[in-house]
Amino acid sequence: MSASVKPDGAGWFGPAFAVVAALVIFRLALLPFARAEVFVDEAQYWLWGQELAFGYYSKPPMIGWLLRGVTELAGSDAAFWLRAPAAVLHGATALLLAGLAAELADRRTAILVAASYITLPLVAVGSFLISTDTVMFPFLAGALWAWLRVIREQSWGAAVLAGALVGLAVMSKYAGLYYVLCAGLAAVFVPGARVRWSDAGLALVALLIVISPNIIWNIQNGLSTLEHTMDNADWVRDPGARAGLNWAALGEFAGSQFVVFGPVLLVGLLWSAVKRRSAMLLWFALPILVLVCGQALLSKAYANWAAAAYLAGTIAAVITVRGWGRWAMGVSLALGAGLAVVLVLATVFAPVLRLGDGPLLMERYLGRIAMSSAIAARAEAEGVSVVVADDRDVLADLFYRIRGRGVAGKITGLEAYARPERGRPPNHYVQSHAFAGSPGDVLYVSRRNVPPACEGAVALEPIAPDEGAFRRRPQTVWRVPGDCWTEGARP
Repeated sequence: MSASVKPDGAGWFGPAFAVVAALVIFRLALLPFARAEVFVDEAQYWLWGQELAFGYYSKPPMIGWLLRGVTELAGSDAAFWLRAPAAVLHGATALLLAGLAAELADRRTAILVAASYITLPLVAVGSFLISTDTVMFPFLAGALWAWLRVIREQSWGAAVLAGALVGLAVMSKYAGLYYVLCAGLAAVFVPGARVRWSDAGLALVALLIVISPNIIWNIQNGLSTLEHTMDNADWVRDPGARAGLNWAALGEFAGSQFVVFGPVLLVGLLWSAVKRRSAMLLWFALPILVLVCGQALLSKAYANWAAAAYLAGTIAAVITVRGWGRWAMGVSLALGAGLAVVLVLATVFAPVLRLGDGPLLMERYLGRIAMSSAIAARAEAEGVSVVVADDRDVLADLFYRIRGRGVAGKITGLEAYARPERGRPPNHYVQSHAFAGSPGDVLYVSRRNVPPACEGAVALEPIAPDEGAFRRRPQTVWRVPGDCWTEGARP
């Protein structure tokens, strides 16, 4: 549908708000019963919020700022307060997309867009686990709405707003930069999506102003986040080593998108491209999918790496699926709502959910408290108050249990540090919390079955859980001198 035609979408907000609010309240009401433990990434984002900065090792700073604000207001760092913003942010995104759909299509499409987005499998999972995608989405949805204002009204104010919102999206996750590329491609291939050069320039300036603190932070910190991003796209560093194509990874990523977005909507989005409908929206969705498919083919790509495609993609898909008849939209919503309920219940029954005699289906979200408690108990038994570890998962949970307020499995009387590493730090903990040494002995917990390179190290019994996140990652334990990682202590 052309962006220059403005249909009558009045009256959409009340019904859309009712649908979205009902699901957001439902998810918030169930959140206290979720048994999935705070995940490694969530614990790391929380720690960032305790150390306010304009950037961090692997991501821009917005999620840390958000969690700091929410937990300060709540007076607690409990899992509920880390995750509660997610459901609310997705609700806001659903309404912003519905408003855009009302302008591009009509009232009914707007309501269906709100209902479709809020029941996406991606959103169902994202409402129970805080992530940078979730924080980025409202800014991208708002930017898309503002860009439509620029296209239709040639408004300088809307151009500045669009650029600033993309900037805030980038400060949440660098994937927000996709929209700069998408806007350029839309302008090239869709005459109705073109804007004045002055408006484009204003938007770009606003974007650069907003992200400039993070650019400066990266320069001051050895381009830390850029380096990590290049690690994810590892073929960039050594293209020759990736001469072969990873068709299996591409197939896995493509297949995962039917789960992430839902099968009916994904087919609807692809059919929109075949029929060349909703052209402007497609240019804010398909290039992202193509780029991430390319990344998967050259190396690997996680299922959520193309998540930004499904904002404009939801509107385009709903417009197409509606055209197939009420049954198609009904099937799509039923599948989405059904899967959303299943995913919610999976977090509630996580400790008992398994297939036959197999491992726990959600084991990566379990066993973290038990590991931290076991380490704390071992430290107490050895009479030491300092733990040094080299596993990011272990460090993330230890920091959260030691420093957090009102957290499950609270640990007291213990300090945690990362084992120092030569060269570029492999994670935030080594970058900002490397152990500098101490006079007494410390407990060293390692994912490697390799003795520490210092004299006086005493091997202790490993911690090897039968279930949970560390079932396949037992931790070796050593009592070592506090100067173990200083040059003079190495044999």
